[in-house]
Amino acid sequence: MEVKEYIANLAQEYLQEQPHLFLVEIVVTGAARRQKVMVLIDGDEGVTIDECARLSRRISAALEEKDFFEGAWSLEVSSPGVDFPLKYQRQYPKHIGRRVKVTKTDGATVVGPLLEITAEGIRVNEETKVKKQTLHNEVFISHDNIKSVSVLVSFS
Repeated sequence: MEVKEYIANLAQEYLQEQPHLFLVEIVVTGAARRQKVMVLIDGDEGVTIDECARLSRRISAALEEKDFFEGAWSLEVSSPGVDFPLKYQRQYPKHIGRRVKVTKTDGATVVGPLLEITAEGIRVNEETKVKKQTLHNEVFISHDNIKSVSVLVSFS
């Protein structure tokens, strides 16, 4: 069994006990003698540090027991940061009201606050700059036309 598949199974087993949490992605990088494993989880209302720590301890103990890695390795369990696009529709609701950047399958982008999520798609209050003014226009984008959605962070 491949290490990513093994870790995914361990994570899913733990996450079944925590129905508000879900697995987003597992990334394994590095050379054979120095591997880094990153497990990204998310929750319907976020993820706590304690939840990440519990999953990390469980995965770490299982990896040590199975002796998956030849050399040194590190494990990081966290929630996806702003540099990770939203991967699942389940992640959208907690971002209603936040500014997002939607890249559509045709390459066009829509930026503005996320207004609503439906089974068919999302509504965004698209921002368009005209001279020094920002105009808003509600647009609907079907899930089939979404390539990626990223949450934009404002530091103002």
